[in-house]
Amino acid sequence: MARSVDPLVVGNVVGDVIDNFARAADMTVHYGPKQVTNGCEIKPSATVHRPNLQIAGRHFDDNKLFTLVMTDPDAPSPSEPNMREWLHWIVTDIPGAADASQGREIVPYMGPRPPIGIHRYVFVAFRQQNPMVVMMAPQVRHNFSTRAFAAQYGLGLPVAAVYFNAQKEPANKKR
Repeated sequence: MARSVDPLVVGNVVGDVIDNFARAADMTVHYGPKQVTNGCEIKPSATVHRPNLQIAGRHFDDNKLFTLVMTDPDAPSPSEPNMREWLHWIVTDIPGAADASQGREIVPYMGPRPPIGIHRYVFVAFRQQNPMVVMMAPQVRHNFSTRAFAAQYGLGLPVAAVYFNAQKEPANKKR
């Protein structure tokens, strides 16, 4: 039996957050000079400001628009994720090959603040069929479901995803 080496499967992003999908777009995410790659570790202090993020369809078409969702499936702790998923960011109407700042921010960016343990922070991109004319921001950030959100807005399966890990940084001791 062949084992999957897809880092999204190995990291349980497929399963906990999204269903398996065929990548149909390229997504790059940078916090300053650091590029997010599946499973890399980034300190929360480096993620205070929203990242530079670009999505481009592999069969590029200027008319394509994308929706981005960022969540933490390990809230409040990886051993008891009873707030899964914690919503960190939603941006819609991102033009292909443009930065997420060119889209419409539905839920403002909230940087990672893991209270305990190592948390996964997942960026998921969906191709839109049309501009998102009516989209309501969720009332709360906890217990968000990327799958239910995609179903509600007819987004289908993701076209790209990437995740990084972060854990609480030790407090600076001043003496």
